[in-house]
Amino acid sequence: MQKANSDRLLRSLKRRDVIALIGGAAAAWPIAAAAQQAGKLPTIGFLGATTPAAWARWVPPFVQRLHELGWVEGKTIAIEYRWAEGRRDLYAAFAAEFVRLKVDVIVTAGSAAIATKQATSSIPIVLATADSLIE
Repeated sequence: MQKANSDRLLRSLKRRDVIALIGGAAAAWPIAAAAQQAGKLPTIGFLGATTPAAWARWVPPFVQRLHELGWVEGKTIAIEYRWAEGRRDLYAAFAAEFVRLKVDVIVTAGSAAIATKQATSSIPIVLATADSLIE
């Protein structure tokens, strides 16, 4: 029964809802970003569990929504992309790299979020999708 409810919830999420969620989270951290050292752009660590091609329909709207909120990649914000290409063994290494880079927020999905949560308790983590976590 719980699985059916989860599936129904996931199907009801529209692309724009996910983009709005991620964009809304990005809009929530400008104050923290302003407190950063001068010259360093606020940085999003984007950990894709699969490939850039698999995320091709999601990344451009994400970047567009950031732009609509006043965040322009390369000018007012930096995005560090890492693609695990389906290799779960890379999740922890990429998450640790984001911690070393001192990104301001991590955007990830599914089971990559678990490794990300294990790597940090201080960097906000935004789940772009969570379907593989719901069972």
